Amino acid sequence: MTPPDESTANTGTGPDADDWSLVEEVTEYETGWYDGGYDLVEQPDGTEKRYYWADLPPAVVVVARIDGGVLAETEDGFTDDGADDEDRLLFVEQYRPTIRETHLELPAGIVEDGESYTTAAARELEEETGFRPSSTALLQEYAVATGVLRHDRGVVYAEGLEPGQRELDNNEFLAVTTVPVDEALERAREQPANDSTMTALSLAKEDGFL
Repeated sequence: MTPPDESTANTGTGPDADDWSLVEEVTEYETGWYDGGYDLVEQPDGTEKRYYWADLPPAVVVVARIDGGVLAETEDGFTDDGADDEDRLLFVEQYRPTIRETHLELPAGIVEDGESYTTAAARELEEETGFRPSSTALLQEYAVATGVLRHDRGVVYAEGLEPGQRELDNNEFLAVTTVPVDEALERAREQPANDSTMTALSLAKEDGFL
């Protein structure tokens, strides 16, 4: 690859945060779910530009492994046959009005004030699927869509699942299903696919949990 001509290369956009100055932060709207607005920023070359953002609370995605024997003892309610000895992962299917598609997803939800990612994962898993874990581990925390969002996400691995109490929110219409562990990532990559599920499964696989 030919290096750029130093006379034309943009040398004023380095990674040093001290080269950027916040002139004004403006919140244009509040939805109760997230806030939206922009920062007026002085860039390293002295020009000013608006950078728009949406500010969301942190969320957690749960990779939950359930023993086949537990499924065999559970009441019906799954969309596939999990009544065998094969370990599976819990998924939910739900319609996403924002994009007008039904997606196969891992259980997920918002981290409430005062909660850790693992505490939120256990709560969301039980609320959405009716199973509570005896063990949880935070695999990764990361920032999402940094060009437009102020939003962090945690990926939690959960195991030792036992039947609990399902309690859906008034905007949750979920069908619980399971997928064999060794098929989960392949299924998640089928269209329509979503980033939270593929990322979480990829991390769990990389860390040796799948």
